[in-house]
Amino acid sequence: MLNIVIFGAPGSGKGTQSENLIKKYNLAHISTGDVLRAEKASGTELGKLADSYMSKGQLIPDELMIDILASVFDQKIKAGDCKGVIFDGFPRTIPQGKALSEMLEKRNQSISAVVSLDVPEEELIERLINRGKQTGRNDDNYETIKARLDVYYNQTTPLKELFEKEGKLYSIEGVGTVDEIFGRISSVIDSVK
Repeated sequence: MLNIVIFGAPGSGKGTQSENLIKKYNLAHISTGDVLRAEKASGTELGKLADSYMSKGQLIPDELMIDILASVFDQKIKAGDCKGVIFDGFPRTIPQGKALSEMLEKRNQSISAVVSLDVPEEELIERLINRGKQTGRNDDNYETIKARLDVYYNQTTPLKELFEKEGKLYSIEGVGTVDEIFGRISSVIDSVK
């Protein structure tokens, strides 16, 4: 199984590149936001428990998030129509990274690669401001963008170091055309699968 974690600051293009990875490598997409909304909508016990935190504006505890992701992972693998998964939006902290690795190990699986889309901050800001102009997203303004980037850098830098020590981190230059960037990512994935 090919299990990929994708990292990227807001505006790095991880959504676009995730879609390309899903198509090329027949991967299931596991996005924490999508998963939580689906569990809640389905009225599962995990979904109800997650909603008890979300409805109060609280973060979902790591242990609960891992239980939910494990359930979704098992469903995707049991369906047998994919060759692995791409984790988008998780992990975000070192404890989450360790918990994800442990959850996969219990299933005789592992993280194949952690892809980090690296884009200079000036480029990220420009992309997000342009996106805001095109889409009307009011959170794509300079102050909010800068705050979101600071949170991203503070959360992911230690996590990237963890995966680098494990030999699983692949930093990809996230500047160029979508196809050029995807070519770089594909070279990495082809080398680990």
